Formats: sequence, C-alpha cells, structure tokens
Amino acid sequence: MKKLCIALAVVLLALPSFAFAGTPAAATDMVASAPLNINVASVKELAKLPGIGKVTAERIIVFREANGPFVAIDDLLKVNGLGKKTLAKIKDQISLN
Repeated sequence: MKKLCIALAVVLLALPSFAFAGTPAAATDMVASAPLNINVASVKELAKLPGIGKVTAERIIVFREANGPFVAIDDLLKVNGLGKKTLAKIKDQISLN
C-alpha cells in the first residue's frame, strides 16, 4: 500500500506539467506568425520589427504614401534611415501582400 501511495504521489506531481503543455498559450508560441505586409502595416506594427523604431516606421509609411506600394522588399532601402543590415534582420518577417 505504501508503494502504491508513493507511485500515486509521483504521478500527481508530474500531472501539472502535462496539463499546461496543451494550453492555447503554449500552442501559440509554437506557431510562427505570418509575415507583416509592409504595404498596409501601421506605425505600431512596423515598429515591432527588429531594428525598426517609431521614427523609421513613420518614414516607411510616408515613403509608401508618397511613392505608392512597395514593389520589392529591397525598395525599403530607399527609406531614409533603413539600411542593408536592418533589412537583413526583417526580410523574413515582412511581405508585400
């Protein structure tokens, strides 16, 4: 009986770690988010990209409004303050549509 109680205690102690593994928060951590469409993204959305602050995000939108939608990802290099290193950081996280 004592061995059964110990075994049951071990199982019960291990149970919470299994119970939390299937929560929606854990599931969403494992799902990659969709790329951000730079042709419609807001300042707030753009500023979440690595290396892009509020000022650069605003410049992206001003450029987009003045010149129309971006045709190629590399067109971001035409935005003042956004260079090749920053573009390399965000290239996989953005899209044109």
